[in-house]
Amino acid sequence: MTNTDLGLRPSRRALLTGTGALIVSFSLGGAHAEDAPAAAPPTPQLPVDLKTTPMLDAWVRIDANGAVTIFTGKAELGQGIKTALIQVAAEELCVDPAAITLITADTEKAPNEGITSGSHSMQDSGTAIHSATAQVRGILIGLAATAFGVGPETLKAAQGAIVAADGRKLSYGSLVKDDVLHVMAVPTPEFKDLQTYSVVGTSMPRVDIPGKLTGGVSYVQDLRFDGMVHGRIVRPPSYGAKLTSVDTSHVETMPGVLKIVRDGNYLALIAEQEFQAVQAVRVLATAAVWSETPIQLDPDNYHAELMKLPSDDYVILDKGAPVEGGRRFEATFHRPFNAHGSIGPSCAVALMQDGKLTIWSHTQGVFPLRAAVAEMLHLPPPQVHCIHVEGAGCYGHNAADDVGADAALLARAFPGRPVRVQWMREDEHAWEPFGPAMTSNISAALDASGKIVDWRYDVFSNTHSTRPPGAGNLLAAWYLAEPFAQPVPKPIPMPEGGGDRNAIPIYTIANAHVTHHFIKAMPIRVSALRGLGAYTNVFSIESFMDELALAAGADPVEFRLRHLDDPRARDVVTLAAEQFGWSKGKAAPAGHGYGFAFARYKNLAAYCAIAVDIEVDHETGRVRLVRAVAAVDSGQAVNPDGIRNQIEGAIIQSTSWTLYEEVSFDKTGIKSRNWGSYPILRFPDLPDTVEVHVIDRSGQPYLGTGEAGQGPTSAALANALANATGARLRDLPLSREKVKRAIGV
Repeated sequence: MTNTDLGLRPSRRALLTGTGALIVSFSLGGAHAEDAPAAAPPTPQLPVDLKTTPMLDAWVRIDANGAVTIFTGKAELGQGIKTALIQVAAEELCVDPAAITLITADTEKAPNEGITSGSHSMQDSGTAIHSATAQVRGILIGLAATAFGVGPETLKAAQGAIVAADGRKLSYGSLVKDDVLHVMAVPTPEFKDLQTYSVVGTSMPRVDIPGKLTGGVSYVQDLRFDGMVHGRIVRPPSYGAKLTSVDTSHVETMPGVLKIVRDGNYLALIAEQEFQAVQAVRVLATAAVWSETPIQLDPDNYHAELMKLPSDDYVILDKGAPVEGGRRFEATFHRPFNAHGSIGPSCAVALMQDGKLTIWSHTQGVFPLRAAVAEMLHLPPPQVHCIHVEGAGCYGHNAADDVGADAALLARAFPGRPVRVQWMREDEHAWEPFGPAMTSNISAALDASGKIVDWRYDVFSNTHSTRPPGAGNLLAAWYLAEPFAQPVPKPIPMPEGGGDRNAIPIYTIANAHVTHHFIKAMPIRVSALRGLGAYTNVFSIESFMDELALAAGADPVEFRLRHLDDPRARDVVTLAAEQFGWSKGKAAPAGHGYGFAFARYKNLAAYCAIAVDIEVDHETGRVRLVRAVAAVDSGQAVNPDGIRNQIEGAIIQSTSWTLYEEVSFDKTGIKSRNWGSYPILRFPDLPDTVEVHVIDRSGQPYLGTGEAGQGPTSAALANALANATGARLRDLPLSREKVKRAIGV
């Protein structure tokens, strides 16, 4: 393990919002050339989310009885942020973590921190809460110093009280009077000495796990309210279909049916009991007559067709000049459309009462969902209250917002009683926004010493975000009598990017040119899937790095280190290789292959390197991950076990994407509507061991981790497959059929 002090770095995204809490100060060194005149140091700035919501009591509340409540606009999606944010607050406030109540995304309670995405929760909300709680502790010490008539430097905070040197103490509850915390945050609070930390840096058990293990009410799917009724939607047979007629007479007489809702091409019903709704909607679906238009994409040649569509081309890196000499190598990589495949189909509950709409949803953005639903229903946003409740499998832009819109529409049609809408499996698989199909072309040249001297990269992709706040980004809104058009897609700007996320190589290459070809036309519904374009771009770049290493006669790990200047990047590469037992020329056992890959997520978040051992069944083409060893640098490690959980999950998820997953469709619509037609990784295919080694950079900014491992895993698997068989596969997924064809079985 290493512990390197490299200086603090500010967040690069100003998307999310936060409310009143302490502030973190940043050092922005190297801003002036040596010959520039001396200038005043830059003014300290509030962290991004704290700048948006700067009142401390929007982040921290202390009641008269000493109870501490922390507020975050971020949503718990299974990434463990509830636990980590509690740890951050407990450390600075000097209280037991068990004494803290954490309120997550809620439009009437929490700060507006936008969407929980891009591995930003700790980087943004964690930094804001760290800053806010430190400042609150300082205020409490100042109040106690006045009460005791002593200097604040003689006091300390401990177990929810301010303690004087002579033993006198005042509880936090006794000090918080007259809105003393209703003050603006400042950019330079006094943080605790890192050497005194006792909570941050420890592997605290996750607070959300007990309820899930014991069958408690943990997910939105578990919610039950008195008087609750159940809604189901009749989905069109394909994109853009029009409802020409429907005979509802028989359905209206079925047991439990309370109301049939039709609004243009939107057709749904409400029943007393869930199974009554399921039975009735099946009958209603058979009574609906639709006119259809075919999908304008050839299912057998869609990569080539997508590349022929008009694109907006953005040069995102243009360094040096093209090199024509050297040995040149080229390759093309493909990724299919991928589903989120959430284990629990999307669900929401909504209640319209006294003109106010409340939605319980597993959306990743309660404020954007509120804005979209308010627009769709023509309501003022304050009349819509969105409360986040975890979903059983929620990441990326799955159908959580869509089912929230369904529940809102049905609640408006049936006010006074909570309406629960649970999508069926075929709804989820056919109608969620998929991860976009992508193509990348790489051309690179090596000099005589085996060094990369020229790099050219082109990536072709649709948008990677069609999320709310616009009503046109809600599925239901497309089918209303007064429909909302989906907004024209736009690329996500760099440095984070969308389809071009991680398209710029982190390696030191003197001459490099990278172009993002942004394709606006979207014949298949697409949006954010974990990592956005990073999964494809890292797969492509890291696969090609292995191909170049082989051409250079170099070991893959040594070849990467040869092109890496960032010391933290070198540390994770070296640690993963050492812990795996990687050595130059070491051969894998018969039928096995070793693979290695590395990336820094978004080139600005967590660093992650992964080495894998796979086995290949040459008769069936089956590839199984046997062992994975990862090293990760997430900056200050708040909960090391939580970081390990995230990388372990990324490895498993990416293994499923890489070896199995692909959306199938034809001109009539999506065909992969169940687990049989959309296979995922099963328990027998899990690796024997997964090791994650955490490099704790004490005092450094938190770096997003949840999406750091997917890209390196995909490339490590492909590299291991090439090592085992001599066959290089560049088209995802690396299915049994493709492996068999490649090795000539």
